Amino acid sequence: MSWLDLPRQPETEVMDDQGEVEAYASAAAQAFLDAIDNTLVDQVLALAPAGLLLDIGTGPGGIPLKIARRCPEMRVVGVDRSANMIAAARRAAAEQGLRERASFLIGDACQLGLPAGCFDVVLSNSLLHHLERPAALFQEMARMAKPEGLILLRDLRRPSRLAFPFHVRWHGRYYSGLMYKLFADSVRAAYTPAELADLLRESPLAEAQVFLHERTHLGFVRDGRRSWRN
Repeated sequence: MSWLDLPRQPETEVMDDQGEVEAYASAAAQAFLDAIDNTLVDQVLALAPAGLLLDIGTGPGGIPLKIARRCPEMRVVGVDRSANMIAAARRAAAEQGLRERASFLIGDACQLGLPAGCFDVVLSNSLLHHLERPAALFQEMARMAKPEGLILLRDLRRPSRLAFPFHVRWHGRYYSGLMYKLFADSVRAAYTPAELADLLRESPLAEAQVFLHERTHLGFVRDGRRSWRN
């Protein structure tokens, strides 16, 4: 690691404090997050237009509910360790008339206790930087997906030491108070593309492709249909 590299500072694994939940789900935060989340929803639907989807680390359920609204053929299941987040997701599903196609469960991302190989899509957004054992998440994502299923993860991207203060101020300009602090802490806890590639090489998802999204996010995708055909 050179002096330009910003050391990673892990963040708490569970956002369960009511103030954190409210900050994350606030109207001001959501107005900005919606545009970011929509790009992920577009990516998922372009690759997997129907089936059963699992969202690991679902938070208040925004992304799977967006997917369910846009794709009537998709059924979604969201899992999160935070009881407060799951309560918020269930309320949102009820308000949007999606309780028949959207279920939300309390569970550990690294040990879900669900039957293996039953999901067409396994998704995780903005969870990776919270985890102490990312390899366990990758193992569980691989276990949950059908052999021909789609596995997609997206998370924040950690900038260099010099870029960090400018990165946080600019990309966090729509946040304030606790939400701004949560964003800064999350960026500091995020991984770099090289670190993510190293983690994948030692996992069951070694064939997954790392991608970058603008200057703020990174992730990987494994489309099992391609491996299945080969």
